[in-house]
Amino acid sequence: MKMKQLVLILVVACCMPLLMWGQDSTQVAVQQLESTASGPDTEQQNKFQRIKARIKQRIEDKLNEPYDTTRNEGYWWRAMKHGKVNFNDSSMGYPKFLKFCYKTYKWGDRTFNTYDTTYVKGTGKNWKIMFKSDNWIDSYIGTPFKDVDMVMNSNLVSNIGISLSFMAVSVGYSLNMSNLIHGSNVSNKIDFSFTCARFAADAYYWENSNTTHVSYTNKSIDNEKHEFKMSGISRKAMGVTAYYFFNHRRYTQAAVYSFSKYQKRSAGSWLAGISLQHFDVKFDVDKLDPESRVYIPTQEDAPRILYNDYCVLFGYGYNWVLGRKWVMNFTLTPYIGYRYNHYHKDDHMVSALSLNLRGRIGAVYNHKKFFLGLHGFADHHRYKSKNSRLINSTIDFMALVGFRF
Repeated sequence: MKMKQLVLILVVACCMPLLMWGQDSTQVAVQQLESTASGPDTEQQNKFQRIKARIKQRIEDKLNEPYDTTRNEGYWWRAMKHGKVNFNDSSMGYPKFLKFCYKTYKWGDRTFNTYDTTYVKGTGKNWKIMFKSDNWIDSYIGTPFKDVDMVMNSNLVSNIGISLSFMAVSVGYSLNMSNLIHGSNVSNKIDFSFTCARFAADAYYWENSNTTHVSYTNKSIDNEKHEFKMSGISRKAMGVTAYYFFNHRRYTQAAVYSFSKYQKRSAGSWLAGISLQHFDVKFDVDKLDPESRVYIPTQEDAPRILYNDYCVLFGYGYNWVLGRKWVMNFTLTPYIGYRYNHYHKDDHMVSALSLNLRGRIGAVYNHKKFFLGLHGFADHHRYKSKNSRLINSTIDFMALVGFRF
């Protein structure tokens, strides 16, 4: 019995190294296989993930670590370092300047941005980004020369652009694809807007040198209609408009045109304000076709429209709520004022009376954080000088899609 036990112990002792070697070999083989399967990209990705996790954990640890919550003068700084600032908390212990800014903000928000919540509701988001397709023409109808009736319409300009908004402020830019493809400056637009409950303001700059379609009748020659296309005309305009809403508690322009509010029930408002505009149209005779050169042989004979408008406006806007997600707006604003003509400033026959009309129509579809907008815009100006009488207009249609965050 003892001999059998001794033999068994010897067998186990001899086989043990082989068994241990086999286990080690399997582990090494597995490690080698994993090392072969994991290339440099995988190792780099894992390293990046580990660094990212460590940074995230350090930030979370810093924000969540205990700090002195005593409400004294330095509390706002300690709270800010831990991400616990509440701008609606009046006991944060702000210093004098920040306290003044905070009180000014609260006063402005309470005075200029208060709504009847049964009609208007906030979106709960401060930022918005919008991608837009901007399609527009500028038009001139009237008598640019004696005995000549003319209609000039630019080719349709199709711009693409982007707008970014924070709370009440929005900035946008759009340009024609030909600007990028051919390196030419066919058209571009820059716009800025500020909208709150009581008032809104917008500023713009646009230029267009697109080909123009001309239709005219010369009564002194043949009284027949002639049509041709003309290049060499450049148009530029810029302006600032500001207006006050009288029914500002129940009506919001921002629901349709800046997308920072929801109009819950249909409402309208009278509005009044001011408008400052600069307009410049000039002809480059060297770029005109031969048929046009008959009427404009030299640069001195080329007509020029160059004026500033200083106007007051009065109008009405209405938001029509359709169901829970659609809102439509109609706004009409005639404006009247003084026109200063730079090009004909010494001509006593030039009219100094500015008579203009602006109309807007818009619709918005809201779906959670996303929205879809459709905008139509028309701006008409009456122009009169010694030999010219024109109605120059800008007609615009825009489609856009955006996201609130």
